[in-house]
Amino acid sequence: MCRNIRTLHNFEPPATSEEVHAAALQYVRKVAGTTKPSQANAEAFDRAVHEIAHVTQHLLEDLVSAAPPKNREVEAAKARERARLRYG
Repeated sequence: MCRNIRTLHNFEPPATSEEVHAAALQYVRKVAGTTKPSQANAEAFDRAVHEIAHVTQHLLEDLVSAAPPKNREVEAAKARERARLRYG
């Protein structure tokens, strides 16, 4: 999985449409092997991002969890600490 795609499930507040779109964009970039498609591929690229974001939003709405929702600030602090330990 692309390291730039973050977990979006089970957070309070829930993932925003912007976060879902950003994850879909990262996924399509990874699969396509490019960050910016050519003009010939731009329509297919944009359509894929839109469709994946749409399906992802439905997935997030349908998922259930017995675990309590995670706090974004706490999870971000944990990630910063992991990065600090990894990269010094």
